This record gives sequence, structure tokens and C-alpha cells, in this order.
Amino acid sequence: MARTVVVTDGEQRAALAVVRSLGRAGYRCAVCSATGRSLAGASRFAAADHAVPNALRGPAAFAAAIVTLVANEHAALVVPVTEAAMLALLPERAKLAPGVLPFPDADVFRRLTDKAELLRVAPEVGIAVPRQLVLARRAAADALAPDQVRMPAVLKPSRSVAGAGGARLRLAVRHAADWSEFRRVIAELPAEAYPLLLQERIVGPGVGIFLLLWNGQLVAQFAHRRLREKPPSGGVSVYRESIVADPELVARSRALLERFGWRGVAMVEYKLDAATGTPYLMEINGRFWGSLQLAVDAGVDFPALLAAVALGEPVEPMPHYRVGVRSRWWWGDVDQLLLRLRRSSAELSLPPDAPTRAAALAAFLRLWWPGDRNEILRWADPGPFFRETTLWLRGQ
Repeated sequence: MARTVVVTDGEQRAALAVVRSLGRAGYRCAVCSATGRSLAGASRFAAADHAVPNALRGPAAFAAAIVTLVANEHAALVVPVTEAAMLALLPERAKLAPGVLPFPDADVFRRLTDKAELLRVAPEVGIAVPRQLVLARRAAADALAPDQVRMPAVLKPSRSVAGAGGARLRLAVRHAADWSEFRRVIAELPAEAYPLLLQERIVGPGVGIFLLLWNGQLVAQFAHRRLREKPPSGGVSVYRESIVADPELVARSRALLERFGWRGVAMVEYKLDAATGTPYLMEINGRFWGSLQLAVDAGVDFPALLAAVALGEPVEPMPHYRVGVRSRWWWGDVDQLLLRLRRSSAELSLPPDAPTRAAALAAFLRLWWPGDRNEILRWADPGPFFRETTLWLRGQ
């Protein structure tokens, strides 16, 4: 009988990649989402799509619902997909047993996802970090003078998901091109955004190093570079390409994760300075990432590997992968193009080397190139693309 895996946050593209991977590997996938009609739940590999409370608005209710679902489904494995789900479930590990939660404890996760702590530790293993000020509270930001802030600036909350005990809040990175925009952004930020990292802006391509560590072993590695992002100034990748993993960057990324006692999958995100080629650490996602499907398509099946090591099954030696495979999130790419056409470079806080609108349109209209894959649309599993298209057309 197939073992059941509970996959949270079915609305996320990463959840869809997990469900497709584990379904092909022979697991029974029970998806859960806030609506019970999610992207991952539309896959033919999803056995069910359960409606559960929102992990951000009601973390305690969400965790209780997942504990009940895991017991009812007799699940062998639980895969939280978003940071909010991780924060809600990691403290409840004992209640999920015998279901396995294949990540370290809550304290390790909180430390790793605290960007101020992460960027303090990174130089100890030889990783460069952007120059920055750490503003403990709004009063420190209000006291800054124009000559103390290097423009353009990046305003990065220390935590992407803030709050404890009750409802949590998702916080985004903001950009400021000049002093007036900096003051406006500061005025808009909630108190939960502090500590706030005020960083210099690194101009250059984004590179991700993806690792699976388990009990001191490097089980798998992968790397990609971002070709386009939403929003265009920097955000989630909508078009990306597999690249050779720089051995030195892999070694330093692994050393950093091991400093925190990490176990599981993680994405270590860098920006390569266009002028010097220096990789600067941006953040670490201690969970499955949005562009997960590209790694699977290129030959590194992270979900199946994580399930195997977590459940004590043997795994093959570290898999090799194909370089030059590209993955496009269609509706995300449409969104970034619309932003690019509707708003000026200044409004979007684009770097000086950003392509013109005409160049951005021409790049988008190259609809296919050898090596390209559509992230969501798969002819053997079309349901998720149809569901996503319906939601996009409704403005959701």
C-alpha cells in the first residue's frame, strides 16, 4: 500500500512540484490548502485537497488541523511548503508522530531565517554580505540623515514572516531609489518589519545554490541563475536556467548551513556583483523554493530524495544534472512583462543595466527555445495550469 504524504500550502508552485515528484515516486499525496481547491490539488497526483485554516492568520488552528489530518490519513511524512507553515508545525513535531517532519527543530529554523543573524554569521565561513545598517526600531530609521544612507538602498525586514502567538504577517523587501522614496517606504513599514536591514543594492544576476543535507551528508546539490523576476526589480524568478554549481560556493553554502545545524533542503540565494563577480549572500530559504520544478526537470529530484532519506530508505549517489535547462512560469512572466510595460524604470526601481521596454518585450516573445520547459503546464497533468489560468483571469 502506498505511503501517504501530507503536503501543505497547495496554492504554492513548490507544492505542485512536490506532489508531482512524490506522486511519480509512488507516494499517495494528500494536499491541504486554505480553499480546498488549490494548484497542487488539481494535479492528477493529488489524492485529496483538504481545506485547512490559513497558516498566517491562524497558525495555532492551522497546526491543529494538520495534526488531525496527519492522524486521519496515517501519513508517513509531512512536508510544509511555506515559512508560515514551517513556523506553525515545527513546534508540534511530537504531535505529528509517527509522521516524519523532515526538517530541524523550530529554534534552528528561526535562527536560519533571521536575516540579521544569518548575515552576521556568513562572513565567518568566507561569504560576502552587502554593506548594511541594522535598524532595531522605527526611531532608529527616523533618526537617519541623508548622508548616512547610500542610494539606491534595499530595505529588508530581518524576518519574512513576523509575529508570534497570534496572527503572523508576511513582509516583503522594498527598494528606495532616493531619499524621498526612502522616507516614504519607512513611513509605510509596520512595526513588525523591525529589525530592518538597510543594505546597499548589489547589481547583477541572481544565483541560487540548492542543497539537501542529511545527518552530515551532502545528498544533492543544484544551481540556477535567474533570467527574469517578478517584480522586475527583484523578487521571485519567473524564468531561470540550470547552471554548473560553483564548487567553492557550494562548499561555503554548506558550511554556513552546518553552522546552524541544518538538516533538510535549503536554497542559498546570492547576487553576483556585475562589476566584480563577487557573490553576495541575500538570504536562505530553509524549505522548498518556488522554482523547484526546474531542479526536478534537470535531474535532481529533491522531494523524492528528501522523502527517501527522511524515511530511512537508501538513495543513489549524488545525482548529476543537465545544465542549460530553462523553466518558465508563464503567468508570472506575463505579470512581470505587464509591470515592465506599464511602469517606468524609476517607478520599478530598476538597476541601470535593466533592459529597455522594447528589449523586455522581445525577450518575452521568444516563446520557446531548446531547453525550455513550462513550469506549470504539463500535457500529462494539465489540471494545475487550467486552474491557475482561471484564477489569473479572475485577478486572483
